[in-house]
Amino acid sequence: MTKKRKFLLTTVLLCWTLTSFTQPAYHLQKMQREQLGRGVVAVKGNDGEVYVTWRLLTEEGVNTAFDVYRNGVKLNAEPLTEGGTFFVDKNPLHADAIYEVKGGKCNGRWTLRRDEDTDYIATPIDKPQGGTTPDGRTYAYTANDASIGDVDGDGEYELFLKWEPTNARDNSQTGYTGNVLIDCYKIRSQGERLWRIDLGRNIRAGAHYTQFMVYDFDGDGRAELMVKTADGTIDGQGNTIGDSSKDWRCHDRNKRQGRILDGPEYLSVFEGATGRVLQTVDYIPSRGNIRAWGDDYGNRSDRFLAGIGYLDGIHPSAIFCRGYYTRTAISTWDWDGHELKSRWTFDTNEKRWKNYAGQGNHNLRMADVDGDGCDEITYGSMCVDNDGGGLYNTGFGHGDAIHLVPAPADGKLYIWDCHENKRDGVDFRNAATGRVVFQNKSAMDVGRCMAADIDPTSPGYELWSVADPHIYNMKGEIVRESVNGRGTCNFGIWWDGDLLRELLDHESIMKYNWQENRFDLLKRLEGCRFNNSTKSNPCLSADILGDWREEIITRTEDSNELRIYVSPYPTEYRLPCLEEDIPYRLSVASENTAYNQPPEPARYIGEDSLQNKE
Repeated sequence: MTKKRKFLLTTVLLCWTLTSFTQPAYHLQKMQREQLGRGVVAVKGNDGEVYVTWRLLTEEGVNTAFDVYRNGVKLNAEPLTEGGTFFVDKNPLHADAIYEVKGGKCNGRWTLRRDEDTDYIATPIDKPQGGTTPDGRTYAYTANDASIGDVDGDGEYELFLKWEPTNARDNSQTGYTGNVLIDCYKIRSQGERLWRIDLGRNIRAGAHYTQFMVYDFDGDGRAELMVKTADGTIDGQGNTIGDSSKDWRCHDRNKRQGRILDGPEYLSVFEGATGRVLQTVDYIPSRGNIRAWGDDYGNRSDRFLAGIGYLDGIHPSAIFCRGYYTRTAISTWDWDGHELKSRWTFDTNEKRWKNYAGQGNHNLRMADVDGDGCDEITYGSMCVDNDGGGLYNTGFGHGDAIHLVPAPADGKLYIWDCHENKRDGVDFRNAATGRVVFQNKSAMDVGRCMAADIDPTSPGYELWSVADPHIYNMKGEIVRESVNGRGTCNFGIWWDGDLLRELLDHESIMKYNWQENRFDLLKRLEGCRFNNSTKSNPCLSADILGDWREEIITRTEDSNELRIYVSPYPTEYRLPCLEEDIPYRLSVASENTAYNQPPEPARYIGEDSLQNKE
């Protein structure tokens, strides 16, 4: 690296550390935030080397010195103050090895066992036995969506995993389903299971029913779980919620069979370390008269979304929602460690918000879009302010995908949103005002769109969708015409060593080749299977350990194991842990919501941010 580039790199990364990866509008000194540890991890490369990688924390300087030890012996001759937080052990032991990283505000370690010869972390999981529905049909289980939370306060994440029965249903489909289960596992203890929650027969299985929020809501340093429950839910200690004798499923043989259209609905908060239920309240918004949601068989009334937001700029609130095709209701909750309290409810049944009905997506985004220090809820084509009032409504209606897009120059936030109505196509708009920068209308159901910096020759993020084969810039100009293969409109992932984002879809990592105008395969995750049918999502993709690159958590084809893939690429860039960017962390928490979306920060990460300074 040249002295000039080294100086520029340090300058850019220092700027990111001090400004871009903190949220200047938030009350940083008062915010309830996770206290993360070093996040050390070591994995074996294909060439026999061992890659050791660890977190840089926001409050640490970009030139913080680190030392790497193996079984107590220091491996680096000089303190590591430059380049990424990534070290290659070229002569590893053929025995168990404890890798330790010392420096900065905390140390961390990882034990690499001698028998671990893979380029991923293998985490055994306890696959449940299947069952039989009342109509005599059998089902099995597959590992589905996942989330993360530090349940014991050690600064490292545990893994929350939803088990989905193979007869899970879309809301439009009739029929019984098996019970939904949620487990918690220790990543650093070879998959030790801490507990299992059984949501019971009165919670139907499917992508639109169970959105589970994991976060440290009360600020005690340990994460809780919030999720919709019902009569017969069993917590992680064997305690039953409600009346276990009740079976609220419809048993007739018409379009209602297996649906739950009656009976109480609850919202429960569980202790992350034990799975013990801490409090249960009535779920808001309640179903009420199901016809008020747009049909008489529970399709639209049982469309749920969930998220987390700092609605007062200080405390994280849980957000639980119902409906988006017609009536839409959003309820927010605060947990102080003792009591679950309703903050506010937004409901399009109120006259003043009537025209906000029918604007929701299968997903949502939380971020401070208007600079007031508090998070807003971008709910498809509309946005709800942090105080529960409507902020704006484009009127473009329902869609399947939505992306948060930060501008490289001024840090303003934008929304890239696609629509299903065979009219409005995709729109790129100001996230604070709803003002449309550009729109590509389409006569097709635009089911997917994507936003990421994938082309270093074009400033800012690139934008594309299934509506046409072109790639656009943030002004609406075509950057690339007729991309070979159109690439993917699914997930983005920072994987290799540069600042461009790669793409993740159908068990594959791809990179855009701007010289040849095509998407090239970087890695195929052999023996693995992504989830949710055509949505093809990993269980989770996020920066959960190691440096700022993102890990992939996916199940094996038989669901007997989770694999956590860590980037094997060295990098010269030192960026703080992405989880410390608040909107990124919140999007990781809501990644499991309905049609999963990739996590996205509120501050720009891209190759041209460095080039523009040279």
